[in-house]
Amino acid sequence: MFAMADVMTKEQRSKNMKNIKSSDTKIEQILRKALWANGYRYRKNVVSLPGKPDIVLPRYKIAIFCDGEFFHGKDWIVLKPKLMNSNNSEFWIDKISKNRLRDDRVNKELMYLGYTVIRFWGNDIKKNTDTCLEVIEETILDLKMNEE
Repeated sequence: MFAMADVMTKEQRSKNMKNIKSSDTKIEQILRKALWANGYRYRKNVVSLPGKPDIVLPRYKIAIFCDGEFFHGKDWIVLKPKLMNSNNSEFWIDKISKNRLRDDRVNKELMYLGYTVIRFWGNDIKKNTDTCLEVIEETILDLKMNEE
């Protein structure tokens, strides 16, 4: 197999990567807007919690993460072999593998603190915002029923 050449120059790729935001992303904005419109109040990027969740519903102790497919390794079994044939494959495989391990560790730490963790993929938020909202509402209902 051969590695495909990058279609961008090193400077263009660097500029592109620097512009990738870690908070207040479009997918976070979409989900927050839907939550607010349905009367849910939240905190964003809570630094005091493990993993700094994108959205926290403090009333229900729910931590929500809006994960990008590439950086969090969606369909890792399919993505990893593709990365093996790309430029800088060792870097990306290592980075995404560590991200996945960190995500798992953060989930466990939050659950230990009594939080319910919900993770959504970016494209699911963009294309199926209502379904994401339903998942959150069902989780809230389950939590309320378990209190009684």
